[in-house]
Amino acid sequence: MSASVVESSVRDTITTQIDSAVSTKQICKEFLVGFRVSRTYLDPNFGDNARRLAEIVSYLKDVQQDSTVELTSVSFRGSASPEGGPKLNQGLAKNRRNALEKYIRERVDIADSLIDRHEETYIAWDYLAQLVEASNMPHKEDVLHIIRDVPEFTYDKRGALIDSRKKRLMDYNYGRTWNYMLEHFFPAVRYAGVVSVSLREKSTVGKEDTKSATGVLTDGDTMAMAGEDISKKTDTIVVTDTVFVVDTMFLQSCSPIYLSLKTNMLYDLLAVPNIGGEVYLGNNFSLGVDWMYGWWKTDRHHRYWRIYGGEVTANYWFGKKAKEKPLTGHHIGVYGSAFTYDFEWNNKGYIGGEPGGTLLNDANYAVGIAYGYSLPIARRFNIDFTLGVGYQGGKYYEYIPLDGHYVWQTTKQRHWFGPTKVEVSLVWLLGRGNTNNEKGGAK
Repeated sequence: MSASVVESSVRDTITTQIDSAVSTKQICKEFLVGFRVSRTYLDPNFGDNARRLAEIVSYLKDVQQDSTVELTSVSFRGSASPEGGPKLNQGLAKNRRNALEKYIRERVDIADSLIDRHEETYIAWDYLAQLVEASNMPHKEDVLHIIRDVPEFTYDKRGALIDSRKKRLMDYNYGRTWNYMLEHFFPAVRYAGVVSVSLREKSTVGKEDTKSATGVLTDGDTMAMAGEDISKKTDTIVVTDTVFVVDTMFLQSCSPIYLSLKTNMLYDLLAVPNIGGEVYLGNNFSLGVDWMYGWWKTDRHHRYWRIYGGEVTANYWFGKKAKEKPLTGHHIGVYGSAFTYDFEWNNKGYIGGEPGGTLLNDANYAVGIAYGYSLPIARRFNIDFTLGVGYQGGKYYEYIPLDGHYVWQTTKQRHWFGPTKVEVSLVWLLGRGNTNNEKGGAK
């Protein structure tokens, strides 16, 4: 689910005053601008930022050139989604706010006296609640209760933190609810929010033009609202009409895409080039495919180092890091592989699979269960450590080189139970929002 556009709200307040013949309209308009996961750099090319930033700049310039209105304040506020800790989110919110202010003020001349900076940490709980309420997610009412009614932090008498809103959400429904919001809602609340522009518009109004929200004020209505006997006053009675139009435009951000490319560095050390890819399917599951191909030989020395084949893996991710961001932390899975090889060293050779055949012609194979851990080491890189155990089978042939020929010796059938997979892989994280921060995970 992408972020929903929250309906604009208009509130009309009608009051009276015995003053000069002036009616004041005050307008407050808010704009939201998006940031990438864990980033504080304001990227105009991200999402719909280009249009929104241009709209903010154009709106402010139009206001400054309009002699009928007066700019009263421009407010900047930053925010972060709830995944990170308080200090991390505070830094993200502050730096996003500063980046947004810098971008706008480089393009529009605004007096310092009109600038309002929100210094407090801002976690977008209210916006998250609105997204939950507009959705059909499971356990929606319970989630709304936690967001709206559970204190953000709860301390005991000694000042120790014993509970929090975030912890309740992460623990609820065994973490499945948190992961659902991580995938569907959190991308929408990672915004810079808010550029808030307040204006004051003045116009002259005669007594005969004075109107209420429902129609023309009669003398009796005016006298009742003012609490005065109009016959005893000679001043003009006017109405101050304050209209707040909150145009809350959420960034229509797409859901993150979690992909990775990797290479097993152990195979690379053995001169077997290889590459793998993995895609996150949601609900803590991923699917990976790997391929290796090394086909080396030196006929003069009778040395062959040849192997090629592929593997398919299905993983389930779990643990704290996996909750923070997919394709990170602990994982357990099942795998199956097919391969063929030709190794010759010291005048003795082994061929796995049918000689001269392909993977479809009686190749060797392996199946098993693997456990691993993917450790973040940089913004777009992890190192994945994996060990798999299972069964390896298939025919293999022994031969020796003799007088320029390769003489077959025997055919055997392999039956091996034990370790069949070892990986120390360098993983390159791809996809929108698929980045690590300093402590791992997406914020």
